[in-house]
Amino acid sequence: MDTLVPGSLATLAEDLARCARMVESWWSHHAGPGAVDAIAGQRLEALVHFARGKSPLIRDRYASLPATGFALADLPILAKTELMADFDAWVTDPAVRRKAVEGFVADRSHIGQRFRDRYLVWRSSGSTGSPGLFLQDPAALAVYDALAATHWADIPCDAARIMARSARAALVVATGDHYASIASWERTCRAHPGSSARTFSVLAPVRSLVETLNEYRPAFLASYPSMLELLAAERAEGRLRIDPAIVWSGGETLSSSAQADIEEAFGCPVSNEYGASECLSIAHGCRRGWLHVDADWVILEGVEADGSPTPPGRQSHTTLLTNLANRIQPLIRYDLGDRIVRSADRCACGSALPAIRVEGRADDILALRSAENVVVKVSPLAVATVIEEASNVHRFQAAQVGPSRIALRLETGNSRARRDASRALRAYLALQGLGNVRVTLDSRSPRVDLRSGKLRSVVSEYRPARRKPGRPA
Repeated sequence: MDTLVPGSLATLAEDLARCARMVESWWSHHAGPGAVDAIAGQRLEALVHFARGKSPLIRDRYASLPATGFALADLPILAKTELMADFDAWVTDPAVRRKAVEGFVADRSHIGQRFRDRYLVWRSSGSTGSPGLFLQDPAALAVYDALAATHWADIPCDAARIMARSARAALVVATGDHYASIASWERTCRAHPGSSARTFSVLAPVRSLVETLNEYRPAFLASYPSMLELLAAERAEGRLRIDPAIVWSGGETLSSSAQADIEEAFGCPVSNEYGASECLSIAHGCRRGWLHVDADWVILEGVEADGSPTPPGRQSHTTLLTNLANRIQPLIRYDLGDRIVRSADRCACGSALPAIRVEGRADDILALRSAENVVVKVSPLAVATVIEEASNVHRFQAAQVGPSRIALRLETGNSRARRDASRALRAYLALQGLGNVRVTLDSRSPRVDLRSGKLRSVVSEYRPARRKPGRPA
């Protein structure tokens, strides 16, 4: 029994911290831009002071800066490759070492557990080509929980539906590694074992997923936009019969048309969240189609290639993230890699928080034809997860180049990794009823999108020929 007491006290302490942060966030979000900026400024100064004293890497990078009186733009930009290369000098806890963290995440039974009984560990999927390891301390976790609770409290929902479904929650995500979504979900479930929550793998065949969701009948449904689109289509066709009160979307870019289709199919609001492995809660969506930055805890800068600020209304070259909540790995003006457009005006929804639109991960849903001549749609997140987990390659492109053909382009010369990726993708497709689909290894490198300049990992390059007028089908 003695071993349970510290954990129980820790959970109680985090619950109290979460409640305190909820009150703070509610007040600051409704107090106006001036109050938000003042709070963020104070937290930035405190974070910089702490990081200079505890992180050897930050101390060296800030050596020429004054102790006080600096502006945000005076601080150097940090890149993921730099931080990961000097991981042990970056972290502020000398007891944390990369080798030990890597050993911890190598065991997937640790998903949702605490490293050194303190830090939650998330591994980024490496969509930018550079995977990372990110630790979150208890204070940061309390902030993320509080922000999520604050956002959900503002969403109109059908309480009767929630009660009728016993508040059951379903998460459809990649479950095979220490990704932020599944690790944070498992952590919450462990802390509150009486809650009704269940995880479903994004790799499951859609027909199997539909059957299990129909049996479970969740009140809350959470997944990636591309998977929600597939499930919405199943709902519209009458095969998926769940009736959730709220749908949560994150992990990819949610277009306004996709949101409208999902809301129409399920008959409930969609909560759109923008987060990352580096910071779980960055912004949340509003009914006007904008994302509002949680600017009391997050500083988000759209910048040009030279680091200068991008004017409102124009898409940035990249985005710099400052996470004011997490101190174990100080992220200050960190190059996140996404592109944002910031609104020049206050959002018509009434929020005082900065309004942005994000161009993040936006891969294509693949529509492949089976041997029975049936079109089967496949989630891009599932395809990417299969390739990454099988090959440990993070810069690749799976391109549909025919009705039943995929060209796999991997930025590696490792023949074993290429073979493993191809085999794993064929095995996954066979589970979807697409054993006929031909997967070929393309010798060419992945093609960067000419418009955005970013690598899209899963794309459809197949354009069916249009039938000529009068030609029989």
